Amino acid sequence: MQTTTVLLIVIAALVSFALAWYQYIFRKKRSKLLFALAALRFCFLFSLCLLLIAPQFKKLTTYEEKSNLVIAVDNSSSLQTVNGEKDATDALFALLESEALQEKFVVRPYTFASSLEASDSLDFTAVKTDISAGLDGINEIYRGTNTAVVLVTDGNQTLGRDYEYIGLDDKLRIYPLVVGDTTRYEDIRISKINANKYAFLDNQFPIEIAVSYAGERTVRSNLRVSMDGQQLFNEAISLSTNENSVIRSPLLKANKVGLKNIRVSLEPISGEKNTLNNSRTIAVEVIDEKTNISIVSAIKHPDIGMLKKSIESNEQRSVRIIAPNATSKILQETDVFLLYQPTVAFQNIYDFVQSKGVSTFTITGSQTDWNFLNKAQSSVIKEDLGQTEELFATQNEGFSFFDTNDFKVDGYPPLLGGLGDLIITKPFETLLYQKIKGIALNDPLLAVIEDAGSKSAFLFGENSWKWRVETYRNQKNFKNFDDTMDKLIRFLSDAQPKSRLDISYESVYEGAGNALINASYFDKAYVFDPNAKLALRLNNAAANFKREIPMLLSGTSYKADLSDLQAGDYTFTVVVEGENISKSGRFKILDFDLEKQLLSSNYLKLERLAKAQNGSIFYPSQKETLVETLLNDNRFIPIQKSTQNVVSLIDFRWLLGLTVLFAAVEWFIRKYNGLI
Repeated sequence: MQTTTVLLIVIAALVSFALAWYQYIFRKKRSKLLFALAALRFCFLFSLCLLLIAPQFKKLTTYEEKSNLVIAVDNSSSLQTVNGEKDATDALFALLESEALQEKFVVRPYTFASSLEASDSLDFTAVKTDISAGLDGINEIYRGTNTAVVLVTDGNQTLGRDYEYIGLDDKLRIYPLVVGDTTRYEDIRISKINANKYAFLDNQFPIEIAVSYAGERTVRSNLRVSMDGQQLFNEAISLSTNENSVIRSPLLKANKVGLKNIRVSLEPISGEKNTLNNSRTIAVEVIDEKTNISIVSAIKHPDIGMLKKSIESNEQRSVRIIAPNATSKILQETDVFLLYQPTVAFQNIYDFVQSKGVSTFTITGSQTDWNFLNKAQSSVIKEDLGQTEELFATQNEGFSFFDTNDFKVDGYPPLLGGLGDLIITKPFETLLYQKIKGIALNDPLLAVIEDAGSKSAFLFGENSWKWRVETYRNQKNFKNFDDTMDKLIRFLSDAQPKSRLDISYESVYEGAGNALINASYFDKAYVFDPNAKLALRLNNAAANFKREIPMLLSGTSYKADLSDLQAGDYTFTVVVEGENISKSGRFKILDFDLEKQLLSSNYLKLERLAKAQNGSIFYPSQKETLVETLLNDNRFIPIQKSTQNVVSLIDFRWLLGLTVLFAAVEWFIRKYNGLI
């Protein structure tokens, strides 16, 4: 407390005493009643002065901060063995029921498969294992805190980044507890097959096959490739300890339109225990058409290369970058024009577009000539103020031209666009709105126009390459951005009028775990209808299988989860109850389970992870040793911490109550004794 404050309190006490003495004692006949009233008056005046002075005190609070103990258990089907399930379950409950650990740590149980979940319930049914996602989630939650992580897993990952190299916080100590079979078996396997989803009729297409071997001798096998039951490739291969992998890239001929089953197989070697990974089936769809997109630009910009890469992520799209003075032959071969920051040099392009009615996707920015663009087309008119601004994007949840339920732009970097009033003269829908300096505007940032069969789209800002980078940063892949770009291009290239029912699905699913069908339904005004009842009718003729599944509303689309289906070829129809509207399709679920490809636990990789994070590796028989290690590790001793708060006396409400009480008691006594 400061000296000035102490001096004020002393003065307040003296003044309060003097006033009470003067009123009740000075020049009066003294009695016990007057002394009592004087004391009450003093207390009242002094407490009132204290409230006015409001002195401050330092309040010290101490508390104990425990280290975190995270128990993360692999909940995938690769642990569905007698030893795997039992060892993982026993390890989890042994750690959770340890009173000594509960006293030393804040214990948090988690499970992981394709993602991290706060749970202690195990069923070992997940069809994918992403250890990196589990560690990433723990790293984000407990970043900067002293945390021990007991990772109960077999170490085999079937999805995501390599967990050995993801880069974790230094304060995160990893203690893998290896479950499953740690015996190393001799094994030859097809480790990976790379192939495009689509091939074009009468063309040859490659598939890349990676074969690997784990063992200590030289082995020989035959690699065979067949399509729809007909063998197209056969080669003898030899592998050894030193040369333990080979890659082959046979060329196959696409001679018929449709979905083609391609089976790759290896002859088992003598004594091989796991033969499930000796064969693998993929599917390639042979099509006889391809959409040609021309990106027209007179400038160099990172957006152009990004757009080509994003659009061509769908093998059905072919993109070329051309100058505004491209030849008539090139223009004739184009199905959709992507016009990047048009200037007067684009006059030839706009003349061709208007004469042929070709769809366009126009992207404007700091180098767009709006005086020319306002005259060259009749869909958009914009005032050009000659000033640029950062334009953030906000979602329009009511967009109905195609499904954008999975496309989110929250937190995306701004685009660079021009200021000025914007008028769209034709029927349109806004996919993204503009937001400038935190203020949401009604002006579109990305608008899609459909009028009398003609289609076009406008993005009023450059630097969309940053959005694709942001998508990768958030999701570790470009899929979300590329899928939305693909839907936009598909809408522009489709000459058919807009349908009230749109469906979205994959032709091939590698295992039922990924099987999902999306549908969007719109009313007669083409507004998304959240009250409709959609049903999915499935049929597998070969298995004599039929099922009807109600589709559930999720955001701005309806979904049907097909993860419980068996492998096979399926046809389906999505129907709208009460309407004569339906759409059909077909897909194939491949008989492939990544979790069954490996029999042995990858303890060597887990050991390297533990060493990198200053931890140790353990096995199910060492559960007690693991507990003792955690209890005896001085890095996890609870820390006593204190906080010092400066508290003003005016914050103590009881003092105000006492002040009122002193005044009330004094008044009551005076009135009772007839002194008022």
